[in-house]
Amino acid sequence: MVTSEQVAKLAGVSRATVSRVLNGSTHVSEETKKRIYAAMAELGYEANIFARTSLSECSRVIALALFGSEDDLNLSRLTATRFYFYVKVLEAIERELAKERYDLFLPSRPSTAIDHPEKNYILALRAQRVEGVIALAVQADDPCIQALCRSTIPTVFVDNIFEAIHTTYVKSDFLDGARQATEHLLKLGHRRIAFFPGGTIALTGTERFLGYQQAMARAGLVMDPNLVRFSGWELSEAYQEAMTLLSERRDFTAIVAASDMLALGILRALREHGLRVPEDISLIGFDDINLSQDSDPPLTTIWQDTQALARGSVSRLLRLIAGEKAVEPLVVPTQLIVRASTGSAPERE
Repeated sequence: MVTSEQVAKLAGVSRATVSRVLNGSTHVSEETKKRIYAAMAELGYEANIFARTSLSECSRVIALALFGSEDDLNLSRLTATRFYFYVKVLEAIERELAKERYDLFLPSRPSTAIDHPEKNYILALRAQRVEGVIALAVQADDPCIQALCRSTIPTVFVDNIFEAIHTTYVKSDFLDGARQATEHLLKLGHRRIAFFPGGTIALTGTERFLGYQQAMARAGLVMDPNLVRFSGWELSEAYQEAMTLLSERRDFTAIVAASDMLALGILRALREHGLRVPEDISLIGFDDINLSQDSDPPLTTIWQDTQALARGSVSRLLRLIAGEKAVEPLVVPTQLIVRASTGSAPERE
């Protein structure tokens, strides 16, 4: 079995310094931490850390993995409009964990630059004696996320599909939500319907795009690829793409946006082109954020049950922490909320 003395020798530090790093001390330089983590990774010390933590030493600490970014920062990304919906989810998760007397831990830089960032991430979580992880809207190709899937740390992914012995996932039924949105417009007589999927790299965009395609196909309509606009997920990106679309053509009568934030950007573009909603163009969003009720006109949208997402995430994580394996995932139903931004197709249809 690898010992801390072996780690200290390989890193060229004292055993006490290794102990300080494992206990999360801030009185160790980044360069020294880098050497220690590299030595742990080389010697396979991760398993030993976990073995030392018995069930009687429960920390009642849950780590959050948020969004994913090149600089590994988390809270700074909350200002991006693409993540606005998740603020409400985070609030609900925090409340659910508080009921269970768990604290949240948010590592600001979980993959400090070393040769093995994914091992460093797991080691950092072990050093903090984290009992489990909730990973929210992370990038699927993040090496730290892949490391979580390979580790024995109980993890629940929100809006990403990962299943293993110690991991499961919780998500909304994005496909059915987009299908509901598109079918609502079809029932109102719309046939030329534009779709803004945000992007199809992430699960959230792919499933919404498939729901739109399915609804159009079931109605016997051929999807016009030029009416599918991949804008990205920011409000400003949707605005710019809508401006481009409107400069090219105006033969469509409705738009489905993959998020309310995208819909708000599109709404701005429609107004600047002198088009009325819903008299000229019907518009529908996704998420039912609080801003959707206060827009002008109020936005028809697809409601996501943030409370169910939070309860499902926490309950499944606690089952994994208790030792249950291969916990079943949860897909939460969505619901169409009809407001004033959608109406019958205009006569020109």
